[in-house]
Amino acid sequence: MARRRIGIALEERHTYFPPDPMPYLIPELELGAYLRLNRASYGEWLAAIRAVWGCDRTGCRLHHHAVAVGALAALTSDSGHIVSLHASQGMDLAGFHTLNPVLLLPLTEGPEIAFGDGEWRALSRLLVALPEQGFDLRLPECSRVMLISPEKSILDRLSGITADGPMSDLENLIRCYLYRSRFFQNHAHAQQVTNELFGQMASTVGMKATPPRECSGIDHRLRRAINKIRQEPDWDFNLQELASHSGVSERNLYYLMKRETGMTPYRLYQRNRLMRVRQRLVDCQCAVPHISWYAADAGFSHLGRFAALYREHFGELPSETVQWRRNLQGSGVGRQVLDEPDLLLS
Repeated sequence: MARRRIGIALEERHTYFPPDPMPYLIPELELGAYLRLNRASYGEWLAAIRAVWGCDRTGCRLHHHAVAVGALAALTSDSGHIVSLHASQGMDLAGFHTLNPVLLLPLTEGPEIAFGDGEWRALSRLLVALPEQGFDLRLPECSRVMLISPEKSILDRLSGITADGPMSDLENLIRCYLYRSRFFQNHAHAQQVTNELFGQMASTVGMKATPPRECSGIDHRLRRAINKIRQEPDWDFNLQELASHSGVSERNLYYLMKRETGMTPYRLYQRNRLMRVRQRLVDCQCAVPHISWYAADAGFSHLGRFAALYREHFGELPSETVQWRRNLQGSGVGRQVLDEPDLLLS
């Protein structure tokens, strides 16, 4: 109830708040805590891919016309960077070039890849694209792909990677990482786990690797608690209610949550509220983003404390999240395609 009173009080200070186009839930996109674009326009989408990949030659051809093109999340650590692409509609992405090997992991069925010969082939498992190859991607509607690029200092240790080599150990490592990414505790923890991934990948190449610990099954009672936290944005935290919903005692829920996620129930609840605010900031099209209102609507009554928590969890201030997308809209490619939805691959 306190959250709603705060929201009403802030609303009275302004004359207008644009209605939300849809409920704000935690995005299902991998690395959702590092969401950069959601329901992006064509110009934003292309500009974002060029920005995160550092290649101005990358182009995009849509299979159909639609307002929302895709969503994108990106995380950079000392050891490399990881990009998660979600195609809201079918598209061809061309002109991926890199100085380093790139690992591509399809997260849904249907993506295809083409190398220099131009022949499309199914991207059905983890694949390595070598620097001299370059590649194009064909993404069907609602498909998702991860692009993983190591930093230069660990390339020598990854020299055993070949496009035709055994990849199952590496894929297991990456999928285990994706499971753990759902429970990043903050930005420092995300950096640590990501650096660990690149280190484990390097040590796996060229030797018989020990399969990673299973990162799948999670206690069904704990899953119920996590789903409630993630799927009910208007719910105010109450440990007793959460434990009752999960079918365990408060003490057992606390223990299970801490053991499986590394976070207390309230910490997970707080992080998911922050992620909801991030999605709203990413989607914000207002001339002046109402950061204080979004924060209050999620239960953060002190703006200074909210900003500090936001930076602790995502490595940047709320205003920087908004500015990143605005920079895309003001970029050359963003302006170029605003009135040219039929722009072909460049």
